[in-house]
Amino acid sequence: MRALTWHGKRDVRVDTVPDPAIRDADDVIVQVTTTGLCGSDLHLYEVLGPFLDPGDILGHEPMGIVQEVGPDVTTLKPGDRVVIPFNVSCGTCFMCDQGLQSQCETTQVREHGTGASLFGYTKLYGQVPGGQAQYLRVPFGNTLPIRVPQGPSDDRFVYLSDVLPTAWQAVEYAAVPPGGSVAVLGLGPIGDMSARIAAHRGAGTVIGIDLVPERLERARRRGIHTLDLQECGDHLTDAVRDLTGGRGPDAVIDAVGMEAHGSRVAAAAQGMTSLLPDALASAMMKRAGIDRLSALYTAIDLVRRGGTISVSGVYGGAADPLPLLTMFDKQLQLRMGQANVRRWVDDILPLLTDEDPLGVDDFATHRLTLEQAPDAYEMFQKKRDGAVKVLFTP
Repeated sequence: MRALTWHGKRDVRVDTVPDPAIRDADDVIVQVTTTGLCGSDLHLYEVLGPFLDPGDILGHEPMGIVQEVGPDVTTLKPGDRVVIPFNVSCGTCFMCDQGLQSQCETTQVREHGTGASLFGYTKLYGQVPGGQAQYLRVPFGNTLPIRVPQGPSDDRFVYLSDVLPTAWQAVEYAAVPPGGSVAVLGLGPIGDMSARIAAHRGAGTVIGIDLVPERLERARRRGIHTLDLQECGDHLTDAVRDLTGGRGPDAVIDAVGMEAHGSRVAAAAQGMTSLLPDALASAMMKRAGIDRLSALYTAIDLVRRGGTISVSGVYGGAADPLPLLTMFDKQLQLRMGQANVRRWVDDILPLLTDEDPLGVDDFATHRLTLEQAPDAYEMFQKKRDGAVKVLFTP
């Protein structure tokens, strides 16, 4: 089969690799019909090389058609249409029962002290072959895949793999009161969808903040009040407070994470790891890594006293400094974590099966073949051609 594989920093290629096969009795093999390019994939493209091997298959946002099932699979059959959550979760352990599939005790990567395994996402998360490929082996076939109806295009359902549950959890964790206010930092796929979901769920004021004109315009078309970082400059806090009664918003969602435009020192430290042998680089990143924290610092500054910060953007540093004095003084609540995909499916799926209140049908900006994936990674990283959400057709 053809699959998108990692070969080095900013070097991804579409290679011919062996087809996956049934290994365990509850495995299923899925023919991937659509698979997404996520902002988290850019972390692999840029800074997480020490935790990857050449040939690793990337991607964690697939959907497709079941081709083969193991002998113990009773809930699916060949021909069923399914979305695959990016968490590799068993569905039956203590953590899964708590709705914390991203902490699944069956697939936790104890060697690295991390949570549930993830499709296509480094040794830190199990080194499980990913979904930017023509076929995918999916374990826990009775509990992990999400069966979706035939009929509507893949665009209607593919975001159940990541974008929709990640954004839904971001809004849930933000705890915006009815009619309250929320600012969303970063209007990439997760931030854009978080703003849409917050408005749908009854927030009175939704403010989207970014510096990419195309992303700001997309949000404006959905009725989101937008602020351009390039225009606001050092006056962003004043501009947000002017829109929120002088106090700041009830909640801030940080949908940027370590892709933030921020500290040159942190950027240089991240870049230095590429000059070290993998064993040293991985140890440095796990024990002393730092992030570019400008987005998180901005969230702490913007949110009103007694408010909530919800972090959906991925951070990877082990030694990030936080302004705890300010956070304590402002009496802030902070929630974060990988999305628990299966936890939110029952809330989201009804919004996808009739009308389209969240605008998923035209959410993608680019639909490309898998063979175009290397160019798409570069385009998405450099924010060229209005790229917000890219879908591949293997």
